[in-house]
Order: sequence, then C-alpha cells, then structure tokens
Amino acid sequence: MEHAKPLFARVRNSFVQMYFTATGDPMIRVRNLVKRFGVVTAIDGISFDVEKGQVVGFLGPNGAGKTTTIRILTGYHPATEGSASVAGFDVLTQSLHVRRRIGYLPESAPLYPEMRVREYLRFRSKLHGMSSADAAKAIDAVVSRCWLSEFVNRPIGQLSKGMRQRVGLADAILHDPDVLILDEPTVGLDPTQIRESLSLIRELSERHTVLFSSHILPQVEQICDEVIIINRGRIVAYGAPKKLGEEKAAGSRLIAEIRGPGAEIERAVGALPGVESVERQTHDGWERLTIRARGRDDVREGIYKLASQKGWGLREIRRELDSLEDYYLKITSGAMEDGRSAAVRA
Repeated sequence: MEHAKPLFARVRNSFVQMYFTATGDPMIRVRNLVKRFGVVTAIDGISFDVEKGQVVGFLGPNGAGKTTTIRILTGYHPATEGSASVAGFDVLTQSLHVRRRIGYLPESAPLYPEMRVREYLRFRSKLHGMSSADAAKAIDAVVSRCWLSEFVNRPIGQLSKGMRQRVGLADAILHDPDVLILDEPTVGLDPTQIRESLSLIRELSERHTVLFSSHILPQVEQICDEVIIINRGRIVAYGAPKKLGEEKAAGSRLIAEIRGPGAEIERAVGALPGVESVERQTHDGWERLTIRARGRDDVREGIYKLASQKGWGLREIRRELDSLEDYYLKITSGAMEDGRSAAVRA
C-alpha cells in the first residue's frame, strides 16, 4: 500500500490537470495580489490571466513589482493578500504541485560553475524525480534545442554569460513544464543568439505557456501575444502589443505634404472635424503638416477631399501610430492619465 500512494497521487493530479485544461481556465490566474515588505507595498492589488499557449510579456521599470510577482508565482515569496494559481493549483496551499509545473529562468541563472553542463542537467533531473532513462532523453533534447551540443562537456565556469543563459534555459525546460517564466532571457546574448532565442521561445509556446519579462521592447513586440505593463505595484496596461500602441496612445499622428498657400492650408486643415492640432513647416515649396487627431479619429479622407476641392497638390499623407515603446514611456513617466486607478485593457 505504501508504494500505491505515490501512484494514486500522480493519477489524481493528472486527472485534476486534465479537468483543468478541459475547462479552458487560464494557466496563470492572479487575483487582487498584494505584497508588502514592512511599510513598503511592492504589489498593490494586481489581477491578470495568462491563457494556455500564450507568450505574455511582463514589463515595467525597475522597482515596479515584476520580480516580486514572479517570485510569488514561483513559490519564493508568499503573498500578503489575494491569490494566484498555476495550472489550476494554488501557489500558496499547493506549492509543490505548482513548482513541478513551472520552469523558471531568473535573470542570473543560479548555476554551479564547477559542474560540467551535462553533469549539471543530470543533477537537476534527479531533483525533478526523473528516471535515468527519461533524464538521458530529456538532456539530449534540451542540449540540442538550446544549442549546447559542443559545450555539454565543459565546466559551466568556463562558459560565457550568454552560454550560461542557454544552460539556464535548458534547465528550465528539462522537465517539460506547463508554464515557463523567463526573466530577461536574452541578457548577455549576441544578436544572432538573441534572434535564435526569441525564435525558440515562440516555438516553446506550442508546448508551454510563457511569461516573459524583458526591458527590450522590440523583442516583446516581436514574440508576445499580450503585454502586461506594471508600474508602482499596479497594472497600468494590459493587452496585445499593437493594440496598446495603436488604440491607447493619446491620438494618432498624420503627416501630410500639400502644395499651396501655407497659412490657408494650416487654417483649413485645423478646422476639419476630428483635428486637434496642426504644425506646419515649409520645405521645397511644399507645406509639411504634422496633424494630431482626437482619440482614434482618422482624418485622412477629410484632408484628401479638402486638397481636391481647393486644387492643392497632395504629395503624401500617412498615419503614424505610437509604438509600444512610445506608449510604455508615456505611461511610466506619468505623461498619460494615471493608470494606477484602473488598468487599461486593449
């Protein structure tokens, strides 16, 4: 009977996982999470979901609460208030189940420099309770996936920082977890390695749900399905990267080049419905206008009709949308409405 208990527990947990996946619940669920360190509130009532198979970027300035949130999800810190679950298991009351289902790569992977790469991965496989046969197959697979084949017999202490990041990523996916939490996974990598790593992370989403923390915004836009931006312990924006930049920035910006009487063009365009402001510069006989529209109004058709009616030449008209980086800088610098009162959801 003693030998039957672990088997029963595994069957029961597998059933719970199958039921959880079938219901379509999020792989990561955070509700009203609060973490205080004495009088300092590091996280102040945040809530978000990460669906199965998504790659979600987790952004914010230093001290915003990203690392604290990640440490709660991975079982390093208990929350002061609120709840969080991973793959249907509560991070506080079912911590061991959560840890089995998470692969975690911190910004500085805690490796043993005196161990060789294969030796280290074999050691980690034992901690995951893998059999020797399963461990050997898994190690060969992650070594190949993380481009470590020619370094597998080298001591970790002799590897570059970028190579150590690869070892940390191999460790994170060794036990085939449901969820990967990657904290700055491209730090120390050269441009080729960054491209390969981003491609791998995107590929990993076919088998894993990924929460991906980074300060490099173009990387986030490239691979993430959704973005969570946190500032001062609260979520200030949450949605698809392009939607955050396009829909939530403070108005669109149009560039138009029109030939005609400059002052009259400026007045007429400024009077069009939906136009908030117009700036004009003259260059080579053309009036170059930078036009701000109200909200998401698109005034390009109005400008075209105006130019046609007046007989003005129209050489260019294009819409420029704020990038995720523009949006990020605005909300974290306080240039937009304070999002601490309510997160923006695109």
